[in-house]
Amino acid sequence: MRRRYALAAYLAGAVAARVGDEMSGPALMLAGFTVTGSVAAGSTLLAGVTISAVVGGPVLGLLLDRVARPGWLLAGALGLYGGGLGLVLLGLGRVPFAAVLVLAVVIGVAGPAVAGGWTAQLPRVVPGGVSGRANALDAMTFGVASLLGPALAGGVAEGAGAAGAVVVAGVLIWVAVPVAWGLPRAPAGREAACAGFAVGVRSVLGNPALAWATFTSVGCCMAQGMLTACVPVLGERLLGGAARGAVLLSCAAGAGLVANGVLARSVVAPDVVIRLGALVQGAALALAATGRPAALVGAALLFGAGEGPQLTALFAVRHRESPDHLRGQIFTTGASVKIAGFAVGAAPAGPLAARSLSGALLLASGVAAVACVRVPVRLRVLGSGPTSGTRHSDTPDPPVV
Repeated sequence: MRRRYALAAYLAGAVAARVGDEMSGPALMLAGFTVTGSVAAGSTLLAGVTISAVVGGPVLGLLLDRVARPGWLLAGALGLYGGGLGLVLLGLGRVPFAAVLVLAVVIGVAGPAVAGGWTAQLPRVVPGGVSGRANALDAMTFGVASLLGPALAGGVAEGAGAAGAVVVAGVLIWVAVPVAWGLPRAPAGREAACAGFAVGVRSVLGNPALAWATFTSVGCCMAQGMLTACVPVLGERLLGGAARGAVLLSCAAGAGLVANGVLARSVVAPDVVIRLGALVQGAALALAATGRPAALVGAALLFGAGEGPQLTALFAVRHRESPDHLRGQIFTTGASVKIAGFAVGAAPAGPLAARSLSGALLLASGVAAVACVRVPVRLRVLGSGPTSGTRHSDTPDPPVV
């Protein structure tokens, strides 16, 4: 009963934090667009709050693997992230945009706490090994967040303005703070984490399964960032309002949840699901580029059908390949490069969408398609390899298909 309660509390906190996180991106983009009147400003603000995750992830992961109470560190990171959103909102239109952008970059350092930092604690909530059910439930919190976050952002923005949407996002992230504070302690006898901030990167790149799963997921995140930057323009041109574009992201999330439920008992290797998901997302983005409202809704549903199972499969690969003493670094490093990939995709997509919406969507489709290509070459990184400790000796290499 205690274990079930702990998992329920973990999932409730994950949903609150992740709904707030998923809401914050569209809300910030709409706030930037509303205050400045520029699509480029909105996408730049979104890129700013996500790009710094590439630094925040490895640093946060190293600290999570070293401290006795990782939940306390997560609580502080979540508090910084939620409060920082309010500061960005206060600065918009009152101080130079460059200063607001710098603040967004600073608070974005805490972003990986919501994704990788939280999921890395799951084995301590359900000791004895993460079951497929627990992994799927954790991954589905992202689907729920992706479903509710953009819809809440659009709905609150319609009723209370984009500023109100940013405030609600920050409050939801704060709701998760006490849950993070109460997460279990790290085991007393665990192996000490390796020194240096680069260990997470070496651990990921030195493991073929982790490296290719990360490569594919980052490529898909770049495409997702491009799609998200196009959402206000899609809403304004095809759906009758910029805020209504966020509904497309909720449609995708709903399809992802359904696809996860249908494929819950699938025997397909997670490494294969990751790559097939990239192919499906590329096809969906190409369909969206046709510019017809009906095709746009279909594209959003197809996109989610590829994204949802891909995320569940990605978590399965990470749990399978990560030793406990490096789990925080591997999960937060993976989350940070994904978030950074999202930012790299979102930054140029806003200006490109203002010039050619179909061109931006076709480019995103190409990025997702390239991400599913795998060359059967084993990666080696200086300082990593068989002794890095990131591969279980009894786990075979994933099939190359």
